Amino acid sequence: MKTLRWGILGAAKFALEHMGPAIHAARGAQLVALATSSAQKAEPFQAFAPGLTVHDSYDALLADPTIDAVYIPLPNHMHVEWTIKALEAGKHVLCEKPMALNASEFDRLIAARDASGMLAAEAFMIVHHPQMIRAREIIASGTLGRVRHVGATFSFYNDDTTNIRNQAAAGGGGLPDIGVYTFGSVRFLTGQEPVSIPYAKIDYANGVDTFAQVAASFDGFDYSATVSIRMFPRQEVVVHGEKGVLRLSCPFNAGVHAQAELHLETATNVMTTERFPGANQYVLQVEAFGRSVTEGAAYPCPLEFSKGTQAMIDMAYAAGKGA
Repeated sequence: MKTLRWGILGAAKFALEHMGPAIHAARGAQLVALATSSAQKAEPFQAFAPGLTVHDSYDALLADPTIDAVYIPLPNHMHVEWTIKALEAGKHVLCEKPMALNASEFDRLIAARDASGMLAAEAFMIVHHPQMIRAREIIASGTLGRVRHVGATFSFYNDDTTNIRNQAAAGGGGLPDIGVYTFGSVRFLTGQEPVSIPYAKIDYANGVDTFAQVAASFDGFDYSATVSIRMFPRQEVVVHGEKGVLRLSCPFNAGVHAQAELHLETATNVMTTERFPGANQYVLQVEAFGRSVTEGAAYPCPLEFSKGTQAMIDMAYAAGKGA
């Protein structure tokens, strides 16, 4: 497999702690450049990626002809602009979620992707994790029988007003930040789209949603989700069928929040557990991206899938306003 040469737009903390090391560790990938005007912020990246070129602007990195692909961890409201600029510069793009702040913006991204011939995708890493892939297989196999309800919870506590998650102008809020996981996971696991969202209770602070309780209807099953950036950390997905229950512990931050496990109950008080201790979903994401670019492999999370998740978020906001 050809090696993709990667650059990162911005010295974000998440890029330093997770995606930078993942690109460095992934097969078929090489982290070669970083765009930041701060030499101090560049130093820890250079510590694990010796020889890293540091560009003093995003435009300078995009103009570097040696770079094949860029990872974008910028604040949410900058994602569409810089993804399109990168595509127009002839770079493949992996952009942090939410890639856009409403579903209609994905049409611009899809058009730019198609015009450029490059791969552009949202960094929705959970679809690459074997826990999520295995769960989808179990559901599709009919082991649970007819699925009647799916529940998803994702919460953590962050009331720091200087953090971009709490800034409306930067596209902050719980639903954009982590609702993408609770909503995207049910769509990935079942292969279905919501028919309607009849209920959403959403609390706001300083213009961003801090708590959301959402009820949705899918074809044949109901769905409920709790999403909050003002609650004690918790994450879980539960798929309840007529013949069994499947529970995913730590489905979103596997290996960080806790260990990823599947708990399957298909007989009373009989539980089967599968564990995935060695999987790094960030590395797997980079490797899948590389295979798609160099080998033409289908990418499991195209822009069209991400648009569907954003459309569901848009529906939740509308339901919360009584629209």
